[in-house]
Amino acid sequence: MQATKQRCLPINHLQSRRGNNRILDDGLNQPISKIGDKKMTHDIVKKDSCTESSVIEQVLLKGDLSKLTEEQRVRYYHKVCESAGLNPVTRPFEYITLNGKLTLYARKDCTEQLRKLNGISIEELNDKIVDDLYIVKAKAKDRNGRTDESTGAVVIGNLKGEARANAIMKAETKAKRRVTLSICGMGWVDESEVESIPDAKVVHVNHDTGEIEPNVIRQKITAQQAYELKMIIDECDKKYQIWFYDRLKQTCNSDNIGDFPIESYEKMKTAAIKNMEQNHAKQLSEFAQTQEEPVEVAQ
Repeated sequence: MQATKQRCLPINHLQSRRGNNRILDDGLNQPISKIGDKKMTHDIVKKDSCTESSVIEQVLLKGDLSKLTEEQRVRYYHKVCESAGLNPVTRPFEYITLNGKLTLYARKDCTEQLRKLNGISIEELNDKIVDDLYIVKAKAKDRNGRTDESTGAVVIGNLKGEARANAIMKAETKAKRRVTLSICGMGWVDESEVESIPDAKVVHVNHDTGEIEPNVIRQKITAQQAYELKMIIDECDKKYQIWFYDRLKQTCNSDNIGDFPIESYEKMKTAAIKNMEQNHAKQLSEFAQTQEEPVEVAQ
């Protein structure tokens, strides 16, 4: 006689690090495999499944995803995305260690999708300078009329020119993303905050397998090199620009040229200059053709 299938209750919910959002868990555990002709008591199967559920529950409640198996980590990631209505293919979250625990942080794609899904609009942006800080307060409203406010701040000190402009824009970005996460009830850290958190380290995790990859510390290009490269890229043809930023996103997981690795800088700069010169030559040729006067035929 075939034993009646039993299983322990799944984890009902888990709570994020700071928010009150609850993520239903109905798929982190391995399914109980079908029992074949071999005699295996159902109590043992039930005990193993319950033990795994207990382990997973403790891991998630403590907020350390490194204790999950690789397969559980992949399923957890997809469950988080599913609960928020996010597309996991766009990788809205990445991994980071905070206080020695592996957790998720929200990328730009996450907050952009959340705004669209929840009809969130930024109603107000108010800024002020306090000592060497530039502070922006953002007010957001969702489609139900609920409002929320959050602040973004950066140190501007004696920054001038392009560096000061970038810092000001960064504060605005911080405020917008933080208020988006807040109004959605999500307690995730935003990627614009990561670099300012002491001892925080981005961890590379394979999204397909859940494997934690060894961290390779890459030295980034300087602000001056980033500025020079951007000036060159801006003079390249549109097709090359699209290719460059796609590659930047894939290799550095960023839209910021300043995150480009120093070891690839000279090679990329040389290739970009070549494209820029070709683009300039093409533009000059097209301009010359428009300036040519028709040749008069002698009578």
